[in-house]
Amino acid sequence: MVTASRVDTSTLSSEDIDEAVRDAVLSGQALYAVDEELIRELRPDLVITQDLCHVCAVSGDDVGRIRSLDAEVISLDPRTIADVEATVELLGERLDAAAAAQEVVGGMHRTIEDASAAVAGLEPVSVFVAEWLEPPFAAGHWVPEMVALAGGREVLGRAGGPSFPVTWDDVAAAAPEVVVVAPCGFDAERAAAEARSIAFPCPAVAVEADSYYSRPAPRLAGGVAQLAHILHPAAAPDPGLPAIALAGARA
Repeated sequence: MVTASRVDTSTLSSEDIDEAVRDAVLSGQALYAVDEELIRELRPDLVITQDLCHVCAVSGDDVGRIRSLDAEVISLDPRTIADVEATVELLGERLDAAAAAQEVVGGMHRTIEDASAAVAGLEPVSVFVAEWLEPPFAAGHWVPEMVALAGGREVLGRAGGPSFPVTWDDVAAAAPEVVVVAPCGFDAERAAAEARSIAFPCPAVAVEADSYYSRPAPRLAGGVAQLAHILHPAAAPDPGLPAIALAGARA
């Protein structure tokens, strides 16, 4: 491994992770360690990193500080589903795999179009997607777009922009019909375990955010298909992705 998080999040609650990240940022500490010596030993021709979120992964600035790195650096910053598709095509071209990249993007299109067609014309369901739990974060970037494609309406999220902190009182005031629990980096089981202590204002379901919602990757298309089923179960088929209904949620 050439990178490692300085905050061990494996056993921390979302509240503790948030506090640790804030403390690190306020003190000027980097959230990720980069093994410069190992990278130089590996002598890569190409380094792929991201500038979407400095909390989530090593950024282009972190890579740029590596001394004597003689490699091309591609830093990705997708904010919409179209941007994600464009990054797949970009990397396909750079890695001499353009045809494979086009096939991946075509698969994304088909999955999303099928899900959207299944819910076309139905009344949109109001949704709050929780990208973090304590404190709750309203969804940003591509997630509100995913909700809209799946026949929903995000009550607080902002498409194309960063996620942002709110309160559970804000969520209740926005009156969603469904809360989708999708904390960044969590799988469905971990999200459900932590969310069971929260009194949601409506039915809630925990999903596999780390695989199908948080990461700007082709599997976002599967997230759209899952959202369509969650919001309109009689119209959209279940894609079979991990989802856990939260028994403690109240109507």
